[in-house]
Amino acid sequence: MLKHFRPITPGTRRLVLSMNEQLTRKEGSRATVEPTKSLLAPKKSTGGRNNNGRVTCRHRGGGHKKQYRIVDFKRDKLDVPATVAAVEYDPNRSAFIALLNYKDGEKRYIIAPSDVKKGDVVVSSDENPHFSSGCTTKLKLMPIGSVIHNIELVAGKGAKMARSAGLSAQLMGRSDGKATLKLPSGEMRVVDENCRATFGVVSNAEHAVRVEGKAGRKRWQGIRPTVRGTAMNPVDHPHGGGEGKHNGYIPQTPWAMQTKGYRTRAKRKVSNRFIVKDRRD
Repeated sequence: MLKHFRPITPGTRRLVLSMNEQLTRKEGSRATVEPTKSLLAPKKSTGGRNNNGRVTCRHRGGGHKKQYRIVDFKRDKLDVPATVAAVEYDPNRSAFIALLNYKDGEKRYIIAPSDVKKGDVVVSSDENPHFSSGCTTKLKLMPIGSVIHNIELVAGKGAKMARSAGLSAQLMGRSDGKATLKLPSGEMRVVDENCRATFGVVSNAEHAVRVEGKAGRKRWQGIRPTVRGTAMNPVDHPHGGGEGKHNGYIPQTPWAMQTKGYRTRAKRKVSNRFIVKDRRD
C-alpha cells in the first residue's frame, strides 16, 4: 500500500512512500523490530573512491551510516525447519529480509518473499522439497512453470539472480542436465539444474513506484547530485560547450563511450553460450 502525503511542505508535494505493511513491528508500537546483532557486520563508506583516493564511482558520498546484514544466499542448511521470526528492513538492498530461527537454534537472514510473514515455516531441502513460498530446492526438483527468485548461477556458490525488490524468474523447461529460465529482464538463460532457487516473488514490489519528493531524501541515501553533460564545458564532457542549447549529439559518457543502447558485452565472453534469447530480442 502506498501513502501519498498532503503537500504541507515543498518536500512532501510529490512524496509517495510505501507503508511497508509486511515489516514486523514491536508489540504496541509502530516501530519496527531491531536487527539481530550477531548477524550484523561493519560497513565502511567509501564515497565512491578507490584505494588511491580517486573517484571511481561518481555521485556517491555522505548518507546515513549503515551496518551490513549478513544474508544467507546459499540456503545450504538442509532439512532443518525454520520459523520466520521477523520481516525486517535492510538499508543495503531494495528487498526486505526475513530472520529465520532454525529448529537447532541457529539464526540466519534470507531475502524475504512477498507473501512470507512472521510465524511461517520454511525449509531448504534437496531430498524432500517443499513447494511453498520461501522454501529452497534444486531446479531439477521444481515443477515446470514455477515462479522463483534467489537463483544460483553456479551450484553451491550462492544466489546471484532475481534478488531485487519485486523480481521473479520462471522455470521454463529442463533437458540434458540444464534448466531454462526466463529472467525478469526478458532474457532466456540456461543454468545447471543442480543450482538452487527459492519459490516465490521477492518482497517490497512497491519500491519501484516510490517518489522521493526532494533531493535531500536522496542525500540521506548517500547519492550526490548528477550534473548534465550539456551544462558542462567542452573540456569536461563530450556534450559540453556550444552556443545555447542543442541536442544533436550521440549520447556519450564523460569518457566518450557511447551509451543508451550501445552494447559493451564481449562478443567472445564464455557465458554467452548460456544465453538462449537476448533481453533485447
